[in-house]
Amino acid sequence: MRYRAVISYFGKNYVGWQRQLNGLSVQEVLEKALTAVFGTPTQATASGRTDAGVHADGQVVHFDADTSIPPEKIPFAVNTELPDDVSMLSCEPVADTFNARFSAKRKTYCYKLYVSRHRKPMLGETRAHIVVPLDVAAMRECAGIIEGEHDFRCFEASGSVVVNTVRTVYRVQIDAAGTFLPDGRLSDGNVEIYVTGNGFLYNMVRIIAGTLVYVGTGKMTADDVREVLATGDRTRAGKTLPPQGLTLVSVEYDDADGTL
Repeated sequence: MRYRAVISYFGKNYVGWQRQLNGLSVQEVLEKALTAVFGTPTQATASGRTDAGVHADGQVVHFDADTSIPPEKIPFAVNTELPDDVSMLSCEPVADTFNARFSAKRKTYCYKLYVSRHRKPMLGETRAHIVVPLDVAAMRECAGIIEGEHDFRCFEASGSVVVNTVRTVYRVQIDAAGTFLPDGRLSDGNVEIYVTGNGFLYNMVRIIAGTLVYVGTGKMTADDVREVLATGDRTRAGKTLPPQGLTLVSVEYDDADGTL
């Protein structure tokens, strides 16, 4: 029988979701746990890769297993075999046609950062540190420019072999809380950038976040963002922000797509 499960993990100690030769992956530790629980080698397919150091609250995987364990009990059994920084949150049977990767319709990522004149060690492993105040209103204006269907090659890191770089971004939402200056800039506090799309290029969300930070610090304007999208010039966009600020929040599927 095929199962769909939701996995959460803290990415600091892993080379990413996918098995790699140069270090430990989340896929490796999950498949090891599944194999131990079911007593036979078990492979897991995820909705997509997450890079080294990136976290997940709602990574979706599918796997096949012949087991008498009730689906709602499988997470309890699997979690006894997993390290503390990886957890199975839910599990349900699905049709054999369900594929965690190819059946996915949209994904939501969140890039988290904090604004402070000085480092805050308790936040450093889950948020990027921005030293100067941010113009959140300007960032929100440019978030709207990024929404829609575009050729996002300007927000793709080098090294990708993807041919079609057209994607649809359904939403870019910026939440901010903390201390604001009289001119409206955030001088101390937290910012969360939520990006929902039908798919993402290599480092795309981290570059979108870096571009919006450039806007927030005055290094780029709304017209600059429009020009970056129009030209596809990666060198004109913001920098790629560090991986620890990025979390895969959720993956969405059609209601009729595979659930038994």
